[in-house]
Amino acid sequence: MEAPAIFTEAEAYQRSFNPQEYLKAFYTLSDSQGQPNTFLIKSLKSLHKMFSLEGLSGQTLVDVGCGPTIYQLLSACEHFQEILALDYTDQNRRELQKWLKNEAGAFDWSPVVKYVCELEGDREKWAEKEENMRKKVKQVLKCDVTKANPTEPVSLPPADCLLSTLCLEGACKDLATFRSALRNIGALVKPGGHLVLLTVLRETYYAFGNQVFSCLYLERSDVEEAVRAAGFDVRFSEVQPHPPGDIRADCDAVLSLVARRRDPGTG
Repeated sequence: MEAPAIFTEAEAYQRSFNPQEYLKAFYTLSDSQGQPNTFLIKSLKSLHKMFSLEGLSGQTLVDVGCGPTIYQLLSACEHFQEILALDYTDQNRRELQKWLKNEAGAFDWSPVVKYVCELEGDREKWAEKEENMRKKVKQVLKCDVTKANPTEPVSLPPADCLLSTLCLEGACKDLATFRSALRNIGALVKPGGHLVLLTVLRETYYAFGNQVFSCLYLERSDVEEAVRAAGFDVRFSEVQPHPPGDIRADCDAVLSLVARRRDPGTG
């Protein structure tokens, strides 16, 4: 599939992004041929590893660009008391609410939840984890990472941790926008708080159904420099290669990164 020659604008997401198709394409543990979903499995392992780092806990976690998914919160929810989930498109937020309210027709996350419970040492706690998660997600809000206050007109109190997975590279048309978006979302974190990122590298598109969405081509150094420029010190950074031949996207690696927000008084 060819990459789109033009940037996929926010309006295109709002108009035509189909959360159910997206979930089916990317978030089952194995595909229709029974092959394991290595991208998802590696992401779950990376998130588990990052949220096991010392000091990565607190009262509030904000998830920026949550999409219709919960996989990114499964390890995080053990370390924070409340979670705010933010996304641009109405249909993604609705889809997420469907799961949170345990409505009929919601996506079945239980295989993914069981897998994460296994990583944590007890697969049998999956139902408890689902219940815990539903209690902890307090709000699902609209956000736009290109705005100085991404949740405008709502102002959020500074959070202990900000999580963003596979969001900014889809939302930003160039490196300058990416750097500015990181500053915007970085401002949602209190000094000493953490930023946790999962970002695809060297990707120009991803596709599912009959749709193709653009992706900002990023190198590891682009992301690390933007994180530092947004006022954070990188604590953990790891790149994992993504095997070629995936028709859904042309990314060739995934970056997991944890950074701590500097105190304004410390240079």
